[in-house]
Amino acid sequence: MKHFDYKTKGTCAVMIHFDIDDEEKIRNVSFDGGCNGNLKAISKLIEGTDAKEVMEKLDGNICGFKNTSCADQLSKGIREALG
Repeated sequence: MKHFDYKTKGTCAVMIHFDIDDEEKIRNVSFDGGCNGNLKAISKLIEGTDAKEVMEKLDGNICGFKNTSCADQLSKGIREALG
């Protein structure tokens, strides 16, 4: 299992922490900052899900007037982690 810390851009959450296991499943997602309840829910919903599937589903999701969101930033972090 590999651990990743992704510094976000343009969101209330400033950092996203997650692991990708040997089968490329997402594990142990947590956010520093952001909407606590919503981000805890996202973390629970994607636990054990294929990283590429999560990346594709969350990519491009926006928050209000911003051109990104915490979910979109997680997608970018996963993309970076997978190389």
